[in-house]
Amino acid sequence: MRAWRLAVLLICFEFVLLHCADKGAAAPSSKEKEADMAVKLQWFGHASFKITAGQNVIYIDPWKLKDLAHDATLVLVSHSHSDHYSAPDIKKVWKDGTRLIASGDVVEQQKAGEPLKPGQKISVGDVNVIGVAAYNLKKKFHPKANNWLGFVLEVAGSRIYYAGDTDETPEMDALKNIDLALLPVGGTYTMNGSEAARATKHFGPERAVPYHWGDIVGDKSDADEFAEKAACGVMVLKPGQTIELTADK
Repeated sequence: MRAWRLAVLLICFEFVLLHCADKGAAAPSSKEKEADMAVKLQWFGHASFKITAGQNVIYIDPWKLKDLAHDATLVLVSHSHSDHYSAPDIKKVWKDGTRLIASGDVVEQQKAGEPLKPGQKISVGDVNVIGVAAYNLKKKFHPKANNWLGFVLEVAGSRIYYAGDTDETPEMDALKNIDLALLPVGGTYTMNGSEAARATKHFGPERAVPYHWGDIVGDKSDADEFAEKAACGVMVLKPGQTIELTADK
């Protein structure tokens, strides 16, 4: 009987110690919480981006990547042109559990992933991916019938629009509450700087980053023209540069 009582007392004592230890554990500071929620954007050049927010690591159209990161939770591919869909670069960021969301032709070629069409939404954990039509109005390079994509990403309280290879379209102009717009400015296959700037006046993003310049087509003058004419704040990045999006939001 005495041994039984001693065992009960020991169990109670251990419970009290554990409870006190939990109470004494330091709660995350507000700065640590903000750091966990911060949204970071890295531009690799051309049309390739990485977005990091907490545990979410999202690559958009990975291409010409230098490192074998193997850290992606989500890969988005807008269409099957070789400067946007690169199976070797997807392999560089892939790990167990990575999800691929892409246009139907990419999913077919990759033999993996989930197809997304314009207007559809797929949720991956706490990230929402909404398809937006991406196409040329008068050029032949990106037909609307292909159902190629731009994306609106809803992550960590931000709405980020990646336009894909596109002209200014009615679908783009209809967007609302975009915190950051990633817009092509190189011309020839997409909008040029002036046309992309006009689009910002129509759908009103808070800020924008130009891409699709510096490789294949377009140069810094296109990005600078966009920055000069856009109806929002513009960040012209250097390849490899990373910025934090929530700091001055």
